[in-house]
Amino acid sequence: MRTVYLDNSATTPLSKEAAAAVAEAYGIFANPSSLHSAGVEAAALLDRSRKSILKSSGLGPDFTPVFCGSGSEANNLAVAGICRRARHFDSKRIIISDSEHPSVSATAASLAAIGFETVTVPTRGGVLDLASLEKELERGAAVVSIMSVNNETGARYDIESAVSLVRRICPGAVFHTDAVQGFMRIPLCRGADLISASAHKIGGPKGCGVLFVSGKILKRKALEPVIFGGGQESGLRSGTENTPCIAGFAAAAESRALNMTPLIEKTESLCADCIARVEAAGCRVNRPSVAVPHIISVTLPGIKSQVMLSFLSSKGIYVSSGSACSSKDRRISKSLKAFGLSDDDADCTLRVSLSPDNTPEDIALFAEALGEGINRLVRIKK
Repeated sequence: MRTVYLDNSATTPLSKEAAAAVAEAYGIFANPSSLHSAGVEAAALLDRSRKSILKSSGLGPDFTPVFCGSGSEANNLAVAGICRRARHFDSKRIIISDSEHPSVSATAASLAAIGFETVTVPTRGGVLDLASLEKELERGAAVVSIMSVNNETGARYDIESAVSLVRRICPGAVFHTDAVQGFMRIPLCRGADLISASAHKIGGPKGCGVLFVSGKILKRKALEPVIFGGGQESGLRSGTENTPCIAGFAAAAESRALNMTPLIEKTESLCADCIARVEAAGCRVNRPSVAVPHIISVTLPGIKSQVMLSFLSSKGIYVSSGSACSSKDRRISKSLKAFGLSDDDADCTLRVSLSPDNTPEDIALFAEALGEGINRLVRIKK
């Protein structure tokens, strides 16, 4: 049976470039903090990888990549790290969108224990409510964290306008964006102070994330670590660096950077084909006005997503019902409800996430199986 993998927002296959870099780096096994020649060799690989990732990101030399164990850890470091340092400041407010990944929203909620208040800005229809953000900023903020791309709907939020509002109304606030689903797929926001990304979303290995920290934050010493120990990563993330995975991350990012335009164009073509076929099968596509091409939210005609997932999986076709981080949580998706879906519709919604490695044949096989599943499952329901 031929398998079709359309769950690339959960994770991506390891690219050949990343696999080769990881394999080579395992031969450089020493601790990069060691002072002997083997440690110096490992430190040099780490430094090359850091410079390569920064170059591929397009952010420029003002940013420093701080390596973490995941995108979730990078988000925790960004939000909690600023608030732990800012707890003695005047503002005790955190502003996030109502569609953030749990690694942001749950971290923000946990900071209530040290006196912080979290407020949310609506994203109905996949559009960040800038008027609401402006109103909240007028009451002050320590941190503003708005994701670049929603991991369930594919909405691309207007981060540039949000940054402009923060700088004008609340210039003392730190702006963070969770760019895990947008990194190396769209240009990164130039105005953010902190930017999170993850290797395994772009063909790199699992277990490696990065927080890009601006020079302004480093100069102000505005970020406090949340993991303590040996003082690695400029003292911001202790623990021996995962050098092989970081090398794989750098290779994956470099490959994406060299081929970004054709990769985007191919994904856009696959997306248009997929949307047309899904709608022809009788499903509704929840498409934001500004969206990335690799994430498609599909509401089924009265069939629960878990039932359809099981059917498609039996055919060797892999999609998801939402974020892989919360797929075992049976509660209705907050992101889909924030988008405007009812509980019933959200419970009948799939996420199809594409890769440039997918083919038109993959899309055709998925659509054929989806149509078969709808016909069969609707009959069973009746």
